Amino acid sequence: MQKTVFRDREIFRFKHFSRKGYALMACLGREVLVCTLSVATLNHAKAEGISVRGEVAEDSLSRSELKLDEVVVTGSRVPLTLLESAKIVSVITREDIDRAAAESINDILKLATGVDVRQRGGFGVQTDISVRGGNFDQITILLNGVNISSPHTGHLSADFPLSPDDIERIEVLEGPAARVYGTSAFNGVINIVTRRNDERQVHLTGGQYGYAGGNASFGATLGGFHSQLAGGYTRSDGATPNSSFSSTRLFYQGTAEIGNNVKVNGQIGYSYKPYAANTFYGASSTDQWESNERWMAAVGGDIKLGKLHLSPQLYFNRWYDHYQWHKDNPAGENFHKVDSKGASLSAWMESLLGRTSLGIEVRDERIRSTKLGKLLPEDEWQATGGHDGEKDKLYKYRDQRTNVSTFIEHDVLLSRWTLSLGMLANLNDGLDTKWRFYPGVDISFRPSEHWRWFASWNMGLRMPTFTDLYYSGSNIEGNSNLKPEKTTDWQLGGKYQAKGFSIEAQAFISHKKDMIDWVTYRDANNVSDGIFHSVNFQMENRGVEVSAQLLPREMFSDNSLIRKIGLKYSYIYEESDYDVDVISSKYAMDYLRHKLVLSADGRIWKRLNLSVSWRWQDRTGAYNPSYALLDGRLSWDAPRWSVYIDGSNILDKEYYDYVSIPQPGSWYRCGVRISF
Repeated sequence: MQKTVFRDREIFRFKHFSRKGYALMACLGREVLVCTLSVATLNHAKAEGISVRGEVAEDSLSRSELKLDEVVVTGSRVPLTLLESAKIVSVITREDIDRAAAESINDILKLATGVDVRQRGGFGVQTDISVRGGNFDQITILLNGVNISSPHTGHLSADFPLSPDDIERIEVLEGPAARVYGTSAFNGVINIVTRRNDERQVHLTGGQYGYAGGNASFGATLGGFHSQLAGGYTRSDGATPNSSFSSTRLFYQGTAEIGNNVKVNGQIGYSYKPYAANTFYGASSTDQWESNERWMAAVGGDIKLGKLHLSPQLYFNRWYDHYQWHKDNPAGENFHKVDSKGASLSAWMESLLGRTSLGIEVRDERIRSTKLGKLLPEDEWQATGGHDGEKDKLYKYRDQRTNVSTFIEHDVLLSRWTLSLGMLANLNDGLDTKWRFYPGVDISFRPSEHWRWFASWNMGLRMPTFTDLYYSGSNIEGNSNLKPEKTTDWQLGGKYQAKGFSIEAQAFISHKKDMIDWVTYRDANNVSDGIFHSVNFQMENRGVEVSAQLLPREMFSDNSLIRKIGLKYSYIYEESDYDVDVISSKYAMDYLRHKLVLSADGRIWKRLNLSVSWRWQDRTGAYNPSYALLDGRLSWDAPRWSVYIDGSNILDKEYYDYVSIPQPGSWYRCGVRISF
């Protein structure tokens, strides 16, 4: 609350409102003027995230008084409220994160409807994230709107320099989004938005199998400048053979407001994760080992010049990867150093015809490796770098490519309709020097305050990763002549929302060309060499998704024991067409067909809370039996501290995300979180 004096009258302004009987507004005993809360939204996934700009809106996401669906928008280059937006976005809120029995960001993503999370190790170790039947190379991962996806391999994109404690929300946009987020947004986008407050927090945890860790964060505001620093460490002996790991994380972000028209933001992150890799890349070696190290930095801004809004951004990512087929054995050892850096400038303005935006992005991607790329002259070899680099091990191979994207988009806004259409023009010198165009159209219709209908048509492209192009081993062979993947996608969806209840559904059909897979096949003589070759193929992909939630406290009473009941289901069907006689496939024949998530959380007694989630998955392909897992968290939550017990796979089910890599059985942990 803020008090000011205007014309000899005291005026109180409130930033947060509550309808509780004990709220200050209810007992103030004065005239109360309630004004409209206006929330400016984000146009191009800058530091505040895909959707929402402003601390008031971000803080309100966990409050039932201001529903999340009334604030968050996405899917456009210009600011649009949700009622104007023509896209559906799934949001995992701070409250969802607090209730989840999860120790990593990757574990939290398992609760999203159309997201497939496959782990080789526990708690985010070597995690592959995909959506709608695709693979881990076909999505764009953003951190506060900054592209942190690896051009080397999507295996490394999900190594984050922060913990769930540092997250405000996670936003998931499914389907091609090339004209909004560039060509790497082939199947969808996941944006992680970090917390920004002046709170100091310490979190300590421990559990079975030598699991122990801690995380601390500190925020401070001085005038128009805000800083946030977070760091943590986690380790475990592993719950399955040869699966020990450790993780070190450090993350800083800052925001400065210069006058009323300029806002500058920046972030720096570091992570280092060494781990035992069991049979991660082949069943014939049980003592594999790997380490992943990454650095990231970005700076951006929002500038208002009259009616014109400008958003510049610079970013840099570096990965060091060290892999050993047999630990401490140089045979089968690889070192990689990968850089991606980019610069972009977008602009938008409003006129009588609607809102128009345009912009450009230049992204440079390069790799130095002991294995991947084109062989260098001997005088250009370099010693391997990073935490695990060795001077006598040399980067002998290199490749690089530059991606240039320009876009234009126009949004027509009517009382019940929104029409958003635009196009991305892209040139990549790793392919050729030709421009290619990827248009898209999104439409929404709002017949009433409860109903919203959506339709869209979009195209997209994905360049092969450096692994697709070059990786070769005893039973695997890359292909430097691979074509980029292409997709044309149609979507229909609808959402109904009333007091205490909401349901949304989507259906999609995708026609995909030149998809990339690793397959074994028979030649013209019906003979197979047993090697997985990287090849292109065609695919038809279709599916449906349904998500519903019930909020008893909103429907009945604030005293209801149950806070939320959720149901999420997705179904996918694919048809693939190869030019060769395929025997087995690593990706296309191994997708998640059914996924069902049931969840509930509520109060047991006083401050004692319980949340549970049950997840059933059925995957296609040989040796992929379906499984169901039950996870839960029991916590005592006070205003400034909480203690909890987490259980993963409570029913101790045997299951596999990848063939031959067993996942942990029941695993219990406890923790304490203190804020001050």
